[in-house]
Amino acid sequence: MIGGEGEENPIWMVKGNWVELAKKYNALLVMLEHRFYGKSRPTEDMSTDNLKYLSSEQGLADLATFRQFIHSSFNLTDQNRWISFGGSYPGSLSAWFRLKYPHLVYGAVSSSAPMLALVNFTDYLVVVNNSLALYSANCPRYISKATSQIQNLMKTAGGRLTLQKLFRTCDPIDSDDDVTNFYSAVSGNFEEAVQYNKDNRLSSNTSITIDLLCDTMAQESIGDPLTRYAAVNDIFLQEFGQKCLDISYTKFINELQQTSWDAEAAVGGRQWTYQTCIEFGFFQSTDSTKHPFGQTVPAEFYIKQCKDIYGPDYDIRLLERSVLDTNTNYGGYTYEGSRVVFVNGEIDPWHALGFTAKPPNMFTDTIFIKGTAHCADMYPASDRDLISLKQARQKIDDKISEWLNQ
Repeated sequence: MIGGEGEENPIWMVKGNWVELAKKYNALLVMLEHRFYGKSRPTEDMSTDNLKYLSSEQGLADLATFRQFIHSSFNLTDQNRWISFGGSYPGSLSAWFRLKYPHLVYGAVSSSAPMLALVNFTDYLVVVNNSLALYSANCPRYISKATSQIQNLMKTAGGRLTLQKLFRTCDPIDSDDDVTNFYSAVSGNFEEAVQYNKDNRLSSNTSITIDLLCDTMAQESIGDPLTRYAAVNDIFLQEFGQKCLDISYTKFINELQQTSWDAEAAVGGRQWTYQTCIEFGFFQSTDSTKHPFGQTVPAEFYIKQCKDIYGPDYDIRLLERSVLDTNTNYGGYTYEGSRVVFVNGEIDPWHALGFTAKPPNMFTDTIFIKGTAHCADMYPASDRDLISLKQARQKIDDKISEWLNQ
């Protein structure tokens, strides 16, 4: 199991679909935490100068070294075939590991993996819109009405004060950056619900679903669309034990500028933001018109964050070159690896950057799961699982069986 942009949870060594597969095939399970995340701290702090040692390429080299260490330590032979697993960014790493080190890993399962780096990921919110509309066509319409009300209120000091009270912000909405941060926060509620809708998460299983949010937006007894939009925000504040909504851009930047391993940003915020600024982009802007959140959070807002956190050199020119380098290195949509199965969920916004129908080449396969969200195939099975998810897990099993019997 390949680690990603956060601390690795040991529960994955005893739970999850890959554990069931290991039991079936009598496999050894090993998991590696990604450098600079969790307890894997190769430098004295997270200074920008030290973060130059953080990249997907270096993460893959760590995987290769770790694989060789395990191979030697357990006296394995070439008859022991390695299969890599990963979801989201680690799903990309799983596919790239097979691409870059085909002599070390025999096959790869790549779940919910973005395979194309790009600066402006406009399709993220397009899929959010489509996923909400799958439940209720009116849901995005109510959100659009609420967004229009917010935009009107933002024009005056009195209107901003109303929004501060309604959405229980921790600080006043003062600067233009605070305004954009506010829009990002409230739309982020729906992004969170869609991306992780009805999954069987091991670490924290939230009860917040698309159904709950869309039903709240449709509940006229609460009030007008704006009041319902604020009620959705209240649901999130209560679920995660927060007293108020953080929208201060200054506080946000100050937090991500902290370089100590003891800082709150060391959980992964500073590191992953760095990787997006120097490797991937993936900026979930509102620049498309095919969603209900208005053109409120442009891609330039994220570029500004890169410069404010890491310095003026981290501008759009650097990122565009870096994104080109990433796609040149791994192939982007022209991926040329083999024995890889790409698994994606219909509801998951990240499927827009993955392989969902036609595989990238004749030596790879795709599985597109109707009605599921991010990395749904990786979690433990549940009686509530859709038939499409059960079938997807069986297809993964069949593919691994095929690889092992070649």
